[in-house]
Amino acid sequence: MPKELVPRYEASELEARWYREWEAAGVFTPPPEPASARGTFVVVIPPPNVTGSLHMGHALNNTIQDVVVRQRRMAGFDTLWLPGTDHASIATHTVIERELAKEGLGRRDLGREEFLRRAWAWKEQCGDTIVNQLKRLGCSCDWTRLRFTMDPTLSRAVVEAFVRYWEDGLLYRDLRMVTWCPRCRTALSDLEVRHEETDGMLWYIRYPGAGGGEGVVVATTRPETMLGDTAVAVNPKDVRYKDLVGAAVVLPLTGREIPVVADEAVDPSFGTGAVKITPAHDADDYDVAQRHGLPKVVAIDEGGRMTDEVPANYRGLTREECREAVLKDLQVEGLLETTKPYKVPLAICDRCKTVVEPYLSLQWFVKQAELAKPAREAVARGDVKFVPERWVKVYYDWMDNVHDWCVSRQLWWGHRIPAWYCDDCDGIIVAREEPTRCGCGSAKLRRDEDVLDTWFSSALWPFSTMGWPDETADMKFYYPTDLLCTAADIIFLWVARMIFSGLRFTGRVPFHTVYFHPMIQTAEGKRMSKSLGTGVDPLSLVDRHGADATRYTLTALCTQSQSFRLWEERFALGRNLTNKIWNAARFLLPYVEASGDASLPAAAELKLVDRWVLSRLARARAEAQREFDEMRFNDYVHTLYQFFWGEYCDWYLEAIKPRLYGHGPAGDAAARVARHVFDVLLRLFHPVMPYITEELYHLLAPGRGFCAQAPWPEADVGAVDEEAEARLELLFDVVRAVRNIRAEMNVPPSSEVDVMLSSEDAAVAAAAAEELAPFFALAHVASAAPLAAGKRPGHAAAAVAGELTVFVPLEGVIDFDVEVKRLKRAKEKLESDVATLGLKLSDENFLKKAPADVVAADAERLESLKATLARVEDNLKALQ
Repeated sequence: MPKELVPRYEASELEARWYREWEAAGVFTPPPEPASARGTFVVVIPPPNVTGSLHMGHALNNTIQDVVVRQRRMAGFDTLWLPGTDHASIATHTVIERELAKEGLGRRDLGREEFLRRAWAWKEQCGDTIVNQLKRLGCSCDWTRLRFTMDPTLSRAVVEAFVRYWEDGLLYRDLRMVTWCPRCRTALSDLEVRHEETDGMLWYIRYPGAGGGEGVVVATTRPETMLGDTAVAVNPKDVRYKDLVGAAVVLPLTGREIPVVADEAVDPSFGTGAVKITPAHDADDYDVAQRHGLPKVVAIDEGGRMTDEVPANYRGLTREECREAVLKDLQVEGLLETTKPYKVPLAICDRCKTVVEPYLSLQWFVKQAELAKPAREAVARGDVKFVPERWVKVYYDWMDNVHDWCVSRQLWWGHRIPAWYCDDCDGIIVAREEPTRCGCGSAKLRRDEDVLDTWFSSALWPFSTMGWPDETADMKFYYPTDLLCTAADIIFLWVARMIFSGLRFTGRVPFHTVYFHPMIQTAEGKRMSKSLGTGVDPLSLVDRHGADATRYTLTALCTQSQSFRLWEERFALGRNLTNKIWNAARFLLPYVEASGDASLPAAAELKLVDRWVLSRLARARAEAQREFDEMRFNDYVHTLYQFFWGEYCDWYLEAIKPRLYGHGPAGDAAARVARHVFDVLLRLFHPVMPYITEELYHLLAPGRGFCAQAPWPEADVGAVDEEAEARLELLFDVVRAVRNIRAEMNVPPSSEVDVMLSSEDAAVAAAAAEELAPFFALAHVASAAPLAAGKRPGHAAAAVAGELTVFVPLEGVIDFDVEVKRLKRAKEKLESDVATLGLKLSDENFLKKAPADVVAADAERLESLKATLARVEDNLKALQ
């Protein structure tokens, strides 16, 4: 073991070396058949998309997972963290099509087979990148079990689930409303749509009465869709239109008559209170049409152009071109009544930024209502616990209002739907294997061209990765899992669907705890996004600060709130801590080597400060364990930080330096206690900062096993020493009092001072004077002596420290005349400030008009000024 480490912690070489050693030794791979008395602990990684590199959300999520996994591994569980990646159907399509566009090609120019060849090549490239990035971050995944959502085993699970849904009557194909992207030409999930507001217009259009009357005026933000209107709707309680309900009006520009219907979904305060109903292009209108038996006219096609269902002069126009033409024609016919500015909500495809279209389309749907009920009950029973618990209500709200799930996508990359259509009888065959004939005897079968929604396979992830539908060893020993760590924005798309899928197909919940981590925002509170130019590359942070510093900072900021703000400078928090840990080791290691004894000294050999630090360690361990178990990870690392830096380094290591420098039995005992505490701290910090702790753990005791597999330091509240803590806290108060006196009396830093301690209990003063010796250097103290109660040395500044009065004689230490003049100037300034602020706070006008927080802040400042003035006056008296 080297007697001296390099002055500055250098992360890169050390990180690469230790990760290789962990992998080579199989540290992350649990046994095929668990044997630990503690049982198993299992996490399946939320699979990152194979569309590029990790972002900050991945870095936070995987850091938190690794923190828990590493702790459980050290605590003795047979621990499995199963990694993998997601094929990300539409996201991967978008990336590849963007590359094709550079060649002047579209996917249909390539054909399905060549497109899929390119997609697989992309997956191999990006999948390796993501794995390497997770390793750089320190993620202790079992890479022997690496999975991909389109692996043969997982693809078989997808087919099995689809077929079972069909066999159970929970799957159907129908013409229904979906969210459609005209550029991607596919249905979209909610997560693939971004909502924003834009400045638009509200156009008021008159629909003339069918019999020649005035008819009705409707307001719309989308005049181009009026060509697909099949009714006008009003609220049945709206007296303005009671005589119009049941009548017919003429749809402008088409000559088609449509009815006026009454429906409670209509908001009477919007526009004129009468709204156009376009069932094929608005989800709410679709529902109205279903209730009233209205026809559905598809006015816009899959590519966003007007169909043959509209008048000939609009056919083939884009939505934007049609809007312009419709408005012009309405004006010519005198049917455009007025126009008003309006904030228009827009739904944008998150991948290609195209405005999406509510669209009536023939798709596959899963009935979610029957699946949702047991999934809701599982959370209500406590089979699945949400942290923070507030997300339970959000989960219930969705489960209680669930709609059927559109699971088909008009793409090529993904799990192709296992359904075949008979050209002779129009029958549908859903099967695990490709059929050769239809039930009618025909061999004219063609397979569905569509693929399944990515979330369909993701919903099976916790058990498809374990080998389901087969009863594999992993299914037997490592399912269900224990923890899912994810963001709350996919609670419906993923979490809920995993729960109901697990219950449906395995009879068990897929995990027992869901931890929802906060979202990361920029310093300005904006969403972090690569496409918006607000993203931060986590690997660049690892390059600059090291993985441990990056992980620590993310964990320290990971509260149970909904979001936190992040910027580059915040990573100084983790970087400074790694340097502090490194420097503590640099100081300590030579003395640990000289001692050569790893055991704690006997109780009789312990000094008061040794007893104190062991007691404080016991408290920190207990508090940190409680915070960890409650998944308050920021509090966990804060407790460790405060003990390590604020108590172990700032007080204990400083206090034992004279003993270490003097060697001998007292120095040996100090080194052994310091080593013990540092060893425990390394293990407590390891889940968050695995690399530096692994390195120092081996330097502290060469030849032993990995810190990653070392026994977890269990809390021992019996080790708390109340007496030692109370006595040391009194001494710390004395040191702080001396430091304050030095600062207030302008004592030169190089000048040592004598300290005299007085108390009503002479024994307390005598003991404190004797026990203060190890801390002399912390306040530049030359000596400490007890003083009889009621006595006060001349020309001495005084301060109170608990039950002690602390005196610091200043004669010969400072220039009294200079200091008296300085204090008088300070006194005059403080008296002026107190008077000015006091006058302000006595002004009734100010008190009435000023915000309450401003008044409170001024009142607090006044009290602070008065306290400072009192100290200055006391110091003047001492000198005069």
